[in-house]
This record gives sequence, structure tokens and C-alpha cells, in this order.
Amino acid sequence: MSGSLSIAGLGPGDPALVTPEVQAALDAATDVIGYIPYVARVAPRPGLTLHPSDNRVEVDRARHALELAAKGAQVVVVSSGDPGVFAMAAAVFEALEDAPQWYDLDIRVLPGITAMLAAAARAGAPLGHDFCAINLSDNLKPRAVIERRVRLAAEADFAMAFYNPRSKSRPEGFARVLQILRETCAPGRLITFARAVSTPEERLTTVTLAEATPEMADMRTVVLVGNSATRRVGPFVYTPRRADAGVTG
Repeated sequence: MSGSLSIAGLGPGDPALVTPEVQAALDAATDVIGYIPYVARVAPRPGLTLHPSDNRVEVDRARHALELAAKGAQVVVVSSGDPGVFAMAAAVFEALEDAPQWYDLDIRVLPGITAMLAAAARAGAPLGHDFCAINLSDNLKPRAVIERRVRLAAEADFAMAFYNPRSKSRPEGFARVLQILRETCAPGRLITFARAVSTPEERLTTVTLAEATPEMADMRTVVLVGNSATRRVGPFVYTPRRADAGVTG
């Protein structure tokens, strides 16, 4: 049997949000590779080998997956959310770039529901107009690049989704992001802190920029920043689809 490699998104946490396409790939897999907590979401069964690994060995993990697929295994590399959004799809193609012997492998990217989209759905429609997603981790890019992108996105009046906003090792980074937002946005700008969406620990809090504090975010939180027209309607937050829909703060 020829091998294959699927790079799959497991969604934000609730098994009900795993797509049928991804579930079918997991059901057919001989090997599942990924970060320890994501592999733990895959049920063990006879004929399936699980390969959990640390979060800082993405390219090594990708090479391992390619090697197994080249030997005939049916491999699934798992990410949370969508594998193409700050996740393993890019790492696999980075490993593939220097390995032309694997160019002809059967490789597929299977989309998943991102934490950003799951959080937005819980909140209402805060990403209803133009938006951008920014990873606030400085593990793979300089802090100066992050700050410049946040500032330019705010000046362009994008709604924004922030991933990996605040870790124990770098709590000051998100405080600086809030400072940049306060320099470029009105104090009434709405911000939703969505933690552990679709899991039993889920918590959503929407506040104004003036009320936001760094401690409201951690690494399980997606932060959704509205644009200048984002507003509340009943218990929901939404961003109008028209650019001239009015500014609220």
C-alpha cells in the first residue's frame, strides 16, 4: 500500500466540531503525529500508533511524518483549530521544501474550525467585516514585527484576532499590545476575551479597550478586537458588513 500524509485540524476542542473529513482520515490512519495535548484527543485503537512530541519540534515532527508516509504508512499530523493557521501545515511544507524525494507523496491539508472562528461565533459576528489574525508569540518573529503589525492593523481599522496573547514567560508582551491599541483606537473599542472555547472551561468576556487588562488573557485565550464600527446588539457583538456603517469607538 502506498503511504499518505494528511495534515488535519481537530477544531477548537469539542469533538462535535471535528469535521467528517478529518474524522475519516483519523479512522484510516496507521500513525498520528502531533503536539502532546492534541494527540491525546485521538482515541487509541488497535493498528494505530500515536506519536506525541513537544511543541517546539515542529519541523522534526514534520520530517518524521514524511518519512513514515514514504515508507507506506497512512499518517495524520494533527493540529488544533485549522492546520494552516499558525499550525503544522506550514511546518510540513517547510520540511518538504528541502526534500524533493518526497514531492510526489500523497499529501492533503484537511481544514478545521479555528479557535478564532469558534470564538467569533460564540460572541456573535465580531469578524463580520475585514479582519486580520496576528500571532502574538515572539518565538518565531521579533517583538518589533508584532508591534508594527498590530499598529498598522489598528490604523487600517481592521478587526483583529490575536492568538497566543500572554504567557507566563512573557506577560509584558500583551500589555504592550494593549498600549498600542490605546494609542491608535478610541477607548470604547470592543474587545472579546474568549478562553477555551467549546470546552467545559469556556469563558467569554467582552469589555471596552479602556476596561481591558493584560490579566484577562492567557495562552488558551483568543482575543477579538472589533473595528471602529463594532457594536453590541443584545447579548451579542457584531461588526457591520458596510464600511460606512458608522463609528462607535
